[in-house]
Amino acid sequence: MPYYQHYSFDLWLTLIRSNPDYKIERTKIYHRDYNPSGKSIDEVAKAFRTVDLMCNAVNECTGKNIDAEEMFLMVISLINDNRLNLNDIDTPKLYADMEALVFKHLPTVYEPVTIDVLDNLKQKSGASFSLLSNTGFIKGATLKKVLAGLKLDKYFDFQLYSDEVGMSKPNLEFFNLMLQNIKQINKEKNITLAGIIHIGDNPKADIEGATAAGIKSLLVNSNNTSISSLLTYYR
Repeated sequence: MPYYQHYSFDLWLTLIRSNPDYKIERTKIYHRDYNPSGKSIDEVAKAFRTVDLMCNAVNECTGKNIDAEEMFLMVISLINDNRLNLNDIDTPKLYADMEALVFKHLPTVYEPVTIDVLDNLKQKSGASFSLLSNTGFIKGATLKKVLAGLKLDKYFDFQLYSDEVGMSKPNLEFFNLMLQNIKQINKEKNITLAGIIHIGDNPKADIEGATAAGIKSLLVNSNNTSISSLLTYYR
């Protein structure tokens, strides 16, 4: 069989990337509205990077998930040297404002060939497709709307996000949940582990996670390998 029976994809830095204007405007908003300590805009930007890296590392280590609101509150706390009363923050409004900013500055497809690869595979393989994504400052519910806006949602039979299930890659249970979903949508087919491949940019979350789950994997983008290599990456 030349093609895999199921293709699982990571999202960030595999299929899409952040719009630089989103991060710039987000930093400006926090510098203006959540910065009574008077930190510089560079210090606010650094707080975002610190929280992003820290939470990602913790999620990968524990296999659990730190939610977006918690991450935003960490940034605010860090900007203010942990002296601000976080109970005064309207967290639902905070996230709603950040979600609006995401839609104002939508993420972009990682590279032009990404769409061509998905189209080609979908047409020729007859396989099912899914997303398995860790989330950070942007929730899965928001990302589903983003994918619809980018017209990427049509490719996927299901989407799994860490914040919605409380598990992060490389947690084996997260991959096992994906395998259960694959069986559910392919009831008429005998999908074997050897017939499944996961594609992502993160050696630990994506490649180690897939290996532990007993499925194939392909590392892209972070190692200068284009997703277009999938078109010649047969079973």
